[in-house]
Parts: sequence; C-alpha cells; structure tokens
Amino acid sequence: MVRGALWVIFGLFFGFPLYAMADFSTRNLLGSGRTGQAWANLVTDEALYRAIVVSLLLAVFTVAAMLVLLVPTMIWVRLRAPWARGMVEFLCLLPLTIPALVIVVGLRNVYLWVVYFLGESPLTLTFVYVVIVLPFAYRALDAALSAIDLQTLSEAARSLGAGWTTTILRVVVPNIWSGILSAAFISIAVVLGEYTIASLSGYETLQVQIVLIGKSNGPTSVAASLATLLFGFVLLLALSLVTRGRRHRAPHDAGVTL
Repeated sequence: MVRGALWVIFGLFFGFPLYAMADFSTRNLLGSGRTGQAWANLVTDEALYRAIVVSLLLAVFTVAAMLVLLVPTMIWVRLRAPWARGMVEFLCLLPLTIPALVIVVGLRNVYLWVVYFLGESPLTLTFVYVVIVLPFAYRALDAALSAIDLQTLSEAARSLGAGWTTTILRVVVPNIWSGILSAAFISIAVVLGEYTIASLSGYETLQVQIVLIGKSNGPTSVAASLATLLFGFVLLLALSLVTRGRRHRAPHDAGVTL
C-alpha cells in the first residue's frame, strides 16, 4: 500500500512536468487544436538538425575517448601502481570543483593550438567534454572494478599466455561491462545537456540551439528539450535492464561453473 502510494506520488511529481512540456509543444498557438509542427521542426529545421547531429557525434566521440583513456589507466593503476590510485582519483574528480567558466578561460590558449591544427569544428569540444565527464565515469568504473578480483583474473589470464591487450579486452572488460555502460550513458547525458562551455566557446550544439530557438519559437524549443529528456530516460532504462539482466544471470553462471 505504502509502496504503491509512493509510486503514484513520484510518478506525478516527475510525470506532470513532462506532460506539460508535451502539451505545450503540441499546442497550436495561432488557433485551436493540436499540431505536430514543433516536433517536425526537429528534422526540418536545418540549424536544429545540424545541432542535434553535432551533439550526438560529440557524445559518441567523448565516450570513445573517455573509455580509451580511463579504462586501461584504472586497470594499470590497480595492478601495477596502487600508490597512484589516490592521485588518479583526485585528478578525475577535480573538474567537479572547477566552474565551467573557469575551464573555458583556462583552456582558451590551449584551444588556439587545437583550432590551428584541427580547424574550427565544434567536434573539437570532445577534448573538453572528456575532462567534464571524468568524475562521473571514474565513479562508475571504480565501483565496477571494486566488485571483481582484478588481481586474480589478470594473473590467471597472464598465466595462460594472454597478453595485456587480450587480458583487458577479453577478461577484464566483460566483467566490468555494467560499469562501462554506466559510464557511457552518464557521459552521453552530460554531453547532451551541456550548455555553458559550448556557448562561451561559440559553438552551436543542441542546448545552445534550443536556447536560440526558444527566443522565437517556444514550442519547438520545448519539443527539443523534451526529446532530450526522453532520450536520457531511455538510456537510463536500458542501463537498468542490462544491469538487472546481468545480476540475474550471475548466480546461474556461477552455479554452472561450480
């Protein structure tokens, strides 16, 4: 009874704003009735469509760069340099304490060289976004690595003749897959919701374009915001289903192994 009441309360608390956004985005401001023009603008509006593509590419590149940088580093630190674990944790969590404005100002001189070599593409924001998502990705990966006996797994793989690349990709990664998915999905949500750095850097990402459109076309802006929220919800739901499935399979797999 209490659980059902709490579900209803939380459902209304989180669902009513989404309903209000959907209602406003489909409302015909010039007359009565409903219209799907605001949602159609997500594809037909060239600037908004380009901003969506840019943000999705930034999310993909950020996740790829973050995993390539962080996963081998954390595994190596745990196996070969445990004394450096505190330093790595400090460096990864440091972006949480630095405001976005300070990050932009601090990286301005560095980005002059980035623009010089790579051009003025908004995809160069990948380097900044990797730094921004490090705190969230580190916590997810750290929890996954702490849940396994990394030393035993790596020694067993090495004793069977596996190299370090094989050990990481075929032994360690499958055992921390839920942590990798958590880090990836959280990073995607952070990138898709980031506004300050892109705006101050002069690039038109999804959030920047939503703000610009909101000054002249409110329903389209709300529709884009709602689509972003629903996309993040789908990612978190997929993460929950995947991790739940792995938890249910783990006891069965352990029984088969025994």
